[in-house]
Amino acid sequence: MRLALTVATMLLLAGSALGQQPRPATCSRDLFQNEAGFRLQQTRLSAAASADQATQCRTFREHVGYLQKARSVFAACQSGAERERNVAEMDSELTNYRALIANRCGGR
Repeated sequence: MRLALTVATMLLLAGSALGQQPRPATCSRDLFQNEAGFRLQQTRLSAAASADQATQCRTFREHVGYLQKARSVFAACQSGAERERNVAEMDSELTNYRALIANRCGGR
């Protein structure tokens, strides 16, 4: 009986460990870089607001690339409600900027 209980406990613990993805060792740095990147992106987007269409489109495409990277960092390095909130925000922004590119830049 005791052996069966020990084996069952070990299987439960192994199952829990398998369900959780290990976080990359670089998460602290990656989250810090995300924060700095957001400020840089806001500056770039503000500067592009009065630029010609080609510059705006290039800036929007670069921003989509940044959002994809930031989303990956949040997904890998955060957990719980914070992760869900940040990933959802990145998904929403990606949808918005892709639509903006399709409308203003001809999808190019």
